[in-house]
Amino acid sequence: MKDEARLYALWQSIYGAGQADAFQSLLAILNAYRGRITPPPRTDLDQRDVFLITYPDQVRRADQPPLQTLSQFCHRHLTDVVTVIHLLPFYPWSSDDGFSVIDYRQVDSRYGDWSHIQDFRRCFRLMFDGVINHISAKSAWFQAFLQGDVRYQQDFIVIDEEVDLSGVFRPRTTPLLTTFRTAHGEKRVWTTFSADQVDLNYHNPRVLLEMVDVLLFYAQQGASFIRLDAIAFLWKEIGTTCLHLPQTHRIIQLLRAVFESVAPHVRLITETNVPHAENLAYFGDGTNEAHLVYNFALPPLVYHTLHNEDGSAFSRWVASLELPSDQVTFLNFLASHDGIGVGPVRGILSEEEIAALVSGTLARGGLVSYKTNPDGSTSPYELNINYFDALANPHSEEAVEYHLSRFIAAHALMLSLPGVPAFYFHSLFGSRGWKEGVQQSGQNRAINRQKLNGDELERQLADPTSLRARVFNHLKQLIRVRAAQPAFTPFGAVWNVVECSPTIFALHRQTGSGEHRVLCLQNLSSQPQTFAFSTAVPPLLFSGIWEDLIGKQKMELKQRSKLTLRPYQTLWLAPHKTENEL
Repeated sequence: MKDEARLYALWQSIYGAGQADAFQSLLAILNAYRGRITPPPRTDLDQRDVFLITYPDQVRRADQPPLQTLSQFCHRHLTDVVTVIHLLPFYPWSSDDGFSVIDYRQVDSRYGDWSHIQDFRRCFRLMFDGVINHISAKSAWFQAFLQGDVRYQQDFIVIDEEVDLSGVFRPRTTPLLTTFRTAHGEKRVWTTFSADQVDLNYHNPRVLLEMVDVLLFYAQQGASFIRLDAIAFLWKEIGTTCLHLPQTHRIIQLLRAVFESVAPHVRLITETNVPHAENLAYFGDGTNEAHLVYNFALPPLVYHTLHNEDGSAFSRWVASLELPSDQVTFLNFLASHDGIGVGPVRGILSEEEIAALVSGTLARGGLVSYKTNPDGSTSPYELNINYFDALANPHSEEAVEYHLSRFIAAHALMLSLPGVPAFYFHSLFGSRGWKEGVQQSGQNRAINRQKLNGDELERQLADPTSLRARVFNHLKQLIRVRAAQPAFTPFGAVWNVVECSPTIFALHRQTGSGEHRVLCLQNLSSQPQTFAFSTAVPPLLFSGIWEDLIGKQKMELKQRSKLTLRPYQTLWLAPHKTENEL
């Protein structure tokens, strides 16, 4: 009854008091799944957890379903490296590499079937995408709308010509409305992202009921985490920006209440590529919306920091990070299937610094995607470049060793921060940009979406001198070291940025009890740098014998101790404990 009262209050906050029948339908959906969703053996999150972001056909072999190929690859290489696999949309789709879903309940036969999805669960937890803001124009759902089926006429957003939509936030330069020929004549329909991705109308409670059913179905199929794609755009209200509206937050709250009632092990992750402060709003009060939010400011900030060899902005930003409760945390990432958003660092970096990221990306062979502003002008929205390429300087005579060191340093920064780390497949395995993909598809984002031949990938990983093997082995070592240190817990941790030279990032972390501590030092530059304990940190805090968890070297730290870090070197120092203390 307590759950029902909470759900009803949220339902009323979205639809008012006049949808009693629809609310009863919601309860019926919940009851249909109650007791039929099996949680994985482990449901908590701690410092051992790492996400892998991957396409379902990321690794291919002839005569084998790609999901089977990927599962075998993950079981062979990643069982002690990552714990959660984010399978990007594997449903039948018509565009945007899966994010224009034709059928939410099917596995695309080009990838495999549900049995192949289940196979991942032998060693990994799974994250599925809830692409619930929009649906493919090729879907049966939208086709029924076009054909005039009365049951679906309120499921999409039709706009009359005289309606002013100039205030609507646009993440693209494509038209907001697309004209479709229907059984009742031409209609202008809301399409935020492309003409093939038709927005659903959540003013109609039947749409929300359908999506609740879909998301619970995902949990039943093994999803422990659900990524709410493009969730900030969910609710439209004429006369507003149609971004971050209160009803959108209430729907997320309702979804969380649904899962807490039926499958409490399932966590929600919101995907909102917006300025950092707006992004944090999706935590709600720390107990009622997303369990994790993507830390969208991180990729461009690390990019900026390592290119300028100056951690000033990064350190200020990390020092400002706050979580509203010990029940939520960040999902930290540097690369994904999308580009590097620049909006999240507005207000953190200056416009000149953002412009430098844009020009630097173009200079390194990357691309830039734009959005339309309310006045009709355009401005950069995201940088489309492989992250390794973003940190390499094609105009310098640097050895690849420096490129590799800088790339590993970037990920060491990510791993040091509060939150759960997530690696995009191409970062974990040292891919480079795929310009041919852009030429073939006409999509800027294809530059970082190459699908790999499984045999060739295995051959490269077996060669310890290959870039792929070197990147993977370096990152694997950092991940394993991090997993063994409780001070890296994603929940309830205490962290402090230690003031020092801008060429070094220094972060002290400890568990809430203070039992476990670690000092993360990162040289951000291509030159040796010295970290001085006498001026940078309280001497008593770090006196005694400490151990570099990565290099396994012990050292005695005193008030005037100095540590010299090699270019891009990472030191994770923890108080050394004797065997009796362990």
